[in-house]
Amino acid sequence: GAFPVVVITKADQAESAEQFVSQAAGLSPGLLVEALDARDPVEVAVLRPWCEVGQSIALLGSSGVGKSTLVNTLTHAAQETRTVREDDQRGRHTTTSRSMHRLPQGGWLIDTPGMRELQLVDVAEALDEVFSDVAGLAGQCRFADCTHAAEPGCRVRAAIENGELDAGRLRRFQKLQSEERRNAETLAERRSRDKHFGKLYKSIMADKRREKGGKH
Repeated sequence: GAFPVVVITKADQAESAEQFVSQAAGLSPGLLVEALDARDPVEVAVLRPWCEVGQSIALLGSSGVGKSTLVNTLTHAAQETRTVREDDQRGRHTTTSRSMHRLPQGGWLIDTPGMRELQLVDVAEALDEVFSDVAGLAGQCRFADCTHAAEPGCRVRAAIENGELDAGRLRRFQKLQSEERRNAETLAERRSRDKHFGKLYKSIMADKRREKGGKH
C-alpha cells in the first residue's frame, strides 16, 4: 500500500511551523510530517528516501499549496507556479493534467491537478484499519450500534473524556464513514441504472432483429 507523508511546503512563511506540524501529526498515530521551504533544495533533501530507485511518489493537495514548486525542486525543472488568491485563499489551477517525472535519484514522481474533493467508496475495512484506535474502542461499547453520542456504556466517549482519544479524530472517522456510505449508495444506484439500461438496450435490439426477420 501507499505510505503517507504530509509535507508542509511553505514553512518559511510561518512564524512557528511546529504548530502546523503538531496539528498534522495529530491526524493519525505515526503519521510522518515534514515542514520545509519547497524552493530550497537543501530542505527538500529530507524527501530523498522516497525518491530513490524503485520508489514512486504522488503529490496530492489543493491548488496553490506548493506542489508545482516542489516538483521543480525535486526534478530540477521549471514548471509554472502561481500564488493563492487573496480574496478566498484558494489556489489557482496551474497543473491541469497528471504528469510523471523521472527523479535524479532514480525514482518516479506523479504530479496531479489540485483536488477539490476526494470521494471514498468501498473502503469500510480500510477506514477501520486507519482508525484502528477508534474502531477498537467502539468494539468495547455496551451497544453494538452505539453512535458515541450520549449512549450509556460508550467506551469511545469515555476515552475522549479521559484524554485517551482526541475528539477531532472521532469526528473525522465518522465524517469519512458517512461519506463512504453515501458514495456506496450512489455507486449501487448507478450500477442498478446501468444494468437496467443494458437490459433495455438488449430488448430493443432483439425487437429490431425480429422485425427484420419478419420482412423476409
